[in-house]
Amino acid sequence: MNLVLFIAAELPGRLPLADPRAQHILKVLRRSPGDTFQAGLIDGPLGNATLLAADATALTLGFAPSQEPPPLPPITLLIGLPRPQTARDILRDATTLGVARIHFISTERTDPNYASASLWTSGEWQRHLLTGAAQACDTRLPEVTWTHSLASILATLSPPASACRLALDNYEATRPLASALPHTLNSPLILALGPERGWGPADRTALRAANFALCSLGPRVLRLETAVTVALGLALHATGAP
Repeated sequence: MNLVLFIAAELPGRLPLADPRAQHILKVLRRSPGDTFQAGLIDGPLGNATLLAADATALTLGFAPSQEPPPLPPITLLIGLPRPQTARDILRDATTLGVARIHFISTERTDPNYASASLWTSGEWQRHLLTGAAQACDTRLPEVTWTHSLASILATLSPPASACRLALDNYEATRPLASALPHTLNSPLILALGPERGWGPADRTALRAANFALCSLGPRVLRLETAVTVALGLALHATGAP
């Protein structure tokens, strides 16, 4: 945890000793009363928190904001809804790299049971965003949905002329992803990746109709979570995003 994140109502204030963040402050950061550490308010400023006091039940914390984090890169991920463990990895790592939105979508080959997994129904998914943001020393979290179909999310996207639209496909790609990426993020970038079983024929038809170009990461078949990380890394490098 490179950054300890709080909601605005928690700072300044008392953090229960049982809270994992309190244990991290005491046992990992090894802070004592009077010491400071990097902290931030979720979707708010970065700054330094001060451990003012510690007793048997809670830590008393102060907070001095110092700067606003930069905006998230205007990148939207459309991802065929995967197994929960794969989704956990994507939530964490995509947040660490920096994206504005992650839409997990039902597709032709999606298992419909995945949308009712406890990852989503219990709110656990938010914890993985916080882990990713803390790793990146950022406070901004992407928008996340998991209830759209491919058709319904395509209907909500901005007009094709205002965004670069690229979909990864192992079988019918016409060019490498690296050669299709824009060199700046002056306009939004939308990256679509199919579920673990890949796009179906109807999915490809819908993507092409929505002006997505089918691209490839090369001849090797990657795990979905690996493909997300590689594609985002290429996009951020190509566009020079911070």
